[in-house]
Amino acid sequence: MQEIFMACLLLGLIAGLLAGLFGIGGGLVIVPILAILFSTHNFPSGLTMIMAVATSLASIILTATASVWAHHRLGAVIWRQVFRLTPGIMLGSVLGAVVAKQIPADILKLILAVFLCYVGIQMALQTKPKTGLKPLGSVMDFAMAGLIGLLSAIVGIGGGTLTVPYLVKGQMPMRNAVAVSSACGLPIALMGSLSYAWLGRTATQLPEASFGYIYLPAFLGVGVASVLTAPIGAWLANRLPAKQLKRYFSLLLFIMAIKLGYNPLNSYLVAPLSGLLQAWPTLGYALPTLR
Repeated sequence: MQEIFMACLLLGLIAGLLAGLFGIGGGLVIVPILAILFSTHNFPSGLTMIMAVATSLASIILTATASVWAHHRLGAVIWRQVFRLTPGIMLGSVLGAVVAKQIPADILKLILAVFLCYVGIQMALQTKPKTGLKPLGSVMDFAMAGLIGLLSAIVGIGGGTLTVPYLVKGQMPMRNAVAVSSACGLPIALMGSLSYAWLGRTATQLPEASFGYIYLPAFLGVGVASVLTAPIGAWLANRLPAKQLKRYFSLLLFIMAIKLGYNPLNSYLVAPLSGLLQAWPTLGYALPTLR
């Protein structure tokens, strides 16, 4: 427990720095590293991913609160839009936790690996959200908020990589879109982590010091440390070559995606295809006989 706590302090320092530097939220880094960390400490294999996701969401509560307060003081948060998105986000986050519990751990790893690749490609290509032609309606807001909450709760992120492009598409200035996205990350993290805590209350084989699927030593280590370094990352963002740094960070995302997805991909795709190819000569001889 002590080793995990100390490792998570370091992870939190790095995640907070990257979150402030790139504005993508720490969950993209926290979840895959927690999954690897839990696995190396012999957590039950079926619980490593869901506990990593739940713990990440819980830690985001602290960083999101600090981020929202900073954006609010700058007058960038459009609270009217936050309140329009919050009901859908809360519903989607609860559903996302329920769905994630039903997904096998290897499939959950593949989903996260694909999402990491998606964000990595966006960062490597320096893709910017396209501005829409007209504001989006309340029905679309609710539907998209539900989808954002659902996907964010499944992969354990604050949703910024999904929320910002949607808001910019609705003609919101980037500065306000980032602020609103930060505010929306709080209900995602809050409802998602509470849902995982509730769903895990009867789970068996949970490690000591678990609150449902949330592993408390990791939550405290990551959450406290990331709050301290997120402002430093934001300060560095205005002084370092962001474009080059994003390309380097995209490589890290690809490496983590490969690390997470290698075994599941081998189990569900490579191994079956290999077996089929090996069996093909036998099948070729057998088919004429069957006819």
